[in-house]
Amino acid sequence: MAETETKAGDAAADEWAAALEAEEKQKAAGGAVTPAADVAVGEDGQQRILNQDEIDTLLGFDVKKDGAGGDEQKDGIFAILDKSMTAYEKLPMLEVVFDRMVRQLSTALRNFTSENVDVSLDSMVSIRFEDYLNSIPLPALLVIFRAVEWENFGMVTVDSSQIYSTVDVLLGGRKSPRATRVEGRPYTTIEQDIVKRTVDIILAEMTSAFEPLSPATFHFDRLESNPRFATITRPGNPALLVKLRIDLVEDRGGMVEILLPHTTLEPIRDLLLQMFMGENFGQDTVWEKHLGKELRNTNVEIEAVLTEKTVTLKDVMALQVGSTVMLDCTQDDPVTLRCGGIPVTTGTLGRVDDHIAISIRDPIKRKKE
Repeated sequence: MAETETKAGDAAADEWAAALEAEEKQKAAGGAVTPAADVAVGEDGQQRILNQDEIDTLLGFDVKKDGAGGDEQKDGIFAILDKSMTAYEKLPMLEVVFDRMVRQLSTALRNFTSENVDVSLDSMVSIRFEDYLNSIPLPALLVIFRAVEWENFGMVTVDSSQIYSTVDVLLGGRKSPRATRVEGRPYTTIEQDIVKRTVDIILAEMTSAFEPLSPATFHFDRLESNPRFATITRPGNPALLVKLRIDLVEDRGGMVEILLPHTTLEPIRDLLLQMFMGENFGQDTVWEKHLGKELRNTNVEIEAVLTEKTVTLKDVMALQVGSTVMLDCTQDDPVTLRCGGIPVTTGTLGRVDDHIAISIRDPIKRKKE
């Protein structure tokens, strides 16, 4: 028995020594030891080692795409993690609302600056709130506004280029092609006041844009310069980021970003999910005509009531087979026609052949507007 255990131990030791020797040879040859997780099975049934490029593609890391600086679509595990954001992008009515807002905002800013202003919708994406806060370049001016009817908050970010361009236009600054900020200098009170007035115009036009869909009033709440003090929702919550490009005269201007957390949009989410059918926001005249035509072919039940009588519960309990209930009416009294419990018209009771008939004598009562 002891001899058998000794032989088994020697065999295990030899196997372990052979594995260590093979690993040392691989290191000496310049190769890296590949974990078992990086081994794939080829078409011929043999194991194949995944290279670094294949591992990066599987995990979603692509150095070439990252170095290009573009907005390429994410792959691999990152695409799976970001899949939860896709559902929040399917709000067709938001595009209509902000398209209307862009047209109105262009006119409002022209009146405000007395210059030619062109506002365009750059992009509409869903992003996590924490990721957006980390992407804001400092220093920045963040305006927190309150949606009164929705009982929640939103945020407007104005970049430095737009701030200095607006200041130059309003205060008669230099006609430089691009506004440059002075590094290390915080925004002055005048600049903050101009940003507040600009954002008030944006909020007023956004209120007007949401009016046909759902009444919403956006009010200025506070102005922050530190993104950490501008927390209006939980870091992991998704939010809608709308980027507006404002072009002023002589190639000046900048970006204005409007952030609406999806918790803010939740009260009108059903309205935002509907498709846009003309300027009336969802009213389809073709469907209305078809519905009206089909309603005329609908079968409804008509009741002919000669009279009604109120009796006590004691009299009802005393009714037996053969009892007679006397009604205070005659055959010449008018008969009331009801549809769904609503009186429609009146008529006179009569007879046609072997059928009891009612001759309508009053026009149908229609609901007054």
